[in-house]
Amino acid sequence: MTLGMMAAQVAAKAVDKDATVHKWHVFQHVREARDAVGATDRALAILNALLSFHPDTAFNGDSDLVVFPSNEQLISRANGMSPATLRRHLAVLVQCGLVIRRDSPNGKRFARKGPNGEIEQAYGFDLTPIVVRAQEFKDLAEAVVAERRALKLAKERITLCRRDIVKMIATGIDEAIPADWRGFQRAYENIAGRIPRTAPRQSYDAIAGELEALWLEVQNTLETFVNPHNENANESHSERHIQNSKP
Repeated sequence: MTLGMMAAQVAAKAVDKDATVHKWHVFQHVREARDAVGATDRALAILNALLSFHPDTAFNGDSDLVVFPSNEQLISRANGMSPATLRRHLAVLVQCGLVIRRDSPNGKRFARKGPNGEIEQAYGFDLTPIVVRAQEFKDLAEAVVAERRALKLAKERITLCRRDIVKMIATGIDEAIPADWRGFQRAYENIAGRIPRTAPRQSYDAIAGELEALWLEVQNTLETFVNPHNENANESHSERHIQNSKP
């Protein structure tokens, strides 16, 4: 038994009896945060199937949340997989603390009913962690979404800076504005050449910061030339245009 499995069992015993969660909302959060949780796509397909075997959509802290489908039923509802694959990914769910295994003495999954037909004891998979860890899964999912958005924004910063820098350098060269445009071009190519195809968001933020610094330097160079207070630069530029236009 892993520490994660032990922690899940301890938490299940301390579940808030008044807690109520929507099982499919929690499942969406788990799916969003699957990498942080440690679940595989196949394991989530099995979790989806396990949740579907419980008749209630709202899970309560004081409800009996043990489901006991056979392997054949699980395989069918999880869109098909080999028994070995099923066992492997069921183990993932248990190790991640998403479900708790409640084994019977003979290892079978079943429910023992009382004289009136009510379930007295069920052996199978306990879904109580869905209630106990609902807020944790929601927080993880929100963090994943926020990180994905931050990554998208970092890439957008890079794209915009690259576009503007290339245009500004081209303008400086075409207008024969006195500046080290080759140096700017080399600096740009050096940064652009280090943009990774796949990397953590922090790497893209660092590249975006370098490009923004270069963007500011190139922008300031152009603004210095077109600034009306810099009459000498403008006059020199005009003289070159006049000379170039003479036959």
